[in-house]
Amino acid sequence: MAADGLELLVDRIRRARARRAPWEPLWRECHAYALPQRGGGLGSEFAPAARYADRLFDGTAIDAVEQLAASLMAELVPPWSEWFGLRPGPDVPPGEAGIVAELLETAARRLQGHFDRSNFAVEIHQCFLDLVTCGTAHLLFEEAPAGSISAFRFTAVPGAEMFVDGDQAGDVTSFYRVTAHTLASLFARTSAEALPDPVREAGRQDPDARVEVIEAVEPRGPRGYRFTRLLAPGAPGAPDGWILAEGSFDTSPFLCFRWSKGAGEIYGRSPVMAALPDIKTANKVVELILKNASIAVTGIWLADDDGVLNPANIRLQPGAIIPKAVGSAGLTPLQAPGRFDVSQLVLDDLRARIRHTLLVDRLGPIRASRMTATEVLERAGETSRLLGAVYGRLQAELLVPLVRRGLAILARRGEIPNLPLDGRAVEIDYRSPLARAQARADVQNTLLWLDAVARLGPEAQPVVDARAAAIWLARALGVAGELVREDPASAVAVATGEIAP
Repeated sequence: MAADGLELLVDRIRRARARRAPWEPLWRECHAYALPQRGGGLGSEFAPAARYADRLFDGTAIDAVEQLAASLMAELVPPWSEWFGLRPGPDVPPGEAGIVAELLETAARRLQGHFDRSNFAVEIHQCFLDLVTCGTAHLLFEEAPAGSISAFRFTAVPGAEMFVDGDQAGDVTSFYRVTAHTLASLFARTSAEALPDPVREAGRQDPDARVEVIEAVEPRGPRGYRFTRLLAPGAPGAPDGWILAEGSFDTSPFLCFRWSKGAGEIYGRSPVMAALPDIKTANKVVELILKNASIAVTGIWLADDDGVLNPANIRLQPGAIIPKAVGSAGLTPLQAPGRFDVSQLVLDDLRARIRHTLLVDRLGPIRASRMTATEVLERAGETSRLLGAVYGRLQAELLVPLVRRGLAILARRGEIPNLPLDGRAVEIDYRSPLARAQARADVQNTLLWLDAVARLGPEAQPVVDARAAAIWLARALGVAGELVREDPASAVAVATGEIAP
């Protein structure tokens, strides 16, 4: 890359940094109150000795964030479960749909196997924690080294390391990851030819000097992405920056997905942001309750300053003897002006609103020992309504790019053919619990219509295409493609006994 190209890249990175800066104070507060175990939120380095929970007195938000992240994972990408499939798109001719469906089913099972054997379940849960807390999560999807048990390797990238940029519509198009290294670790990971002489000389003089390395992934034309790894400006021996490596990707290795967003915004908004006033107030109320409890236990005392009693030497403990002057009152307890019983009512209301905002009372586990079928269906419908908008965004920003990149990696390895996941030839069949809840509602409507038609008598039966209805029900319920015969001639031959099933 030429010097002017490097300068333009550095300018784009600076613009992305400036675009993220207004969000950082809000993210720090969200991390401090809802996810304190994440190293203080947005610190440049992880400091294990720092105690970030010292100012926390109420754990309602922390528990609610954990439950919501677990619920999202169970509803969208449940571990060791088929949460997606592949099926022929509308452009596939009807006569070829059966053969294509079997091919896609085999490819989907192979892709699902690589997801299950990888660290996807571990890393996506961390991403959901960031998503619920800050509204934006970043997942790095890389190809694993040859010989690994899975072809995929995932990394949940902390928000402190990621800067993104996008278009006017608010779609994320460019990704910049900033990581800190020592010059010694940089030399161990980078070939000597990629580093200029001044940087190598600075590394010999001070191998512990820290530098920033930026990994930039930017769009390259209508399709594909350009990858650049560079030393950030200000590094010893490279004050203007230096290109370490360049390459290209067909699909972006960085996946950025958001809970919700405003018009034209790049970064998302989270439910913790909506509940932050209640979270901070509940934390303060619990702090005041604890202070009031300590006063109630130890009390506040009055003493006459008679020259005999020394308050500095008094220890309020069982069996203690406190001297006093003859005729003086000694220690006298100070009566509190009032009681703080109303605080419990306020605290219960605040905790209920926090759980409601973070969907714990609606997506949490079922407490009742018995539930009727109607209650189960209503609960599934309520889940679909609550997560409908969020699921639509995660489907577009997480699930589709995730499957598309997985197919691209396996196709490059030669494990599966190159499948165009364009919605016309091949499309995704979502099989997660949240997607199947909507499918069950569609199936119920269809079965209700079939039952109503059957009650109309024989004259209405020609209206129903039983074979097409059976195939549609199989697709809606996620039945494996090899169990469905879509070739009419083959289906008739099996039904008449001319060939074996």
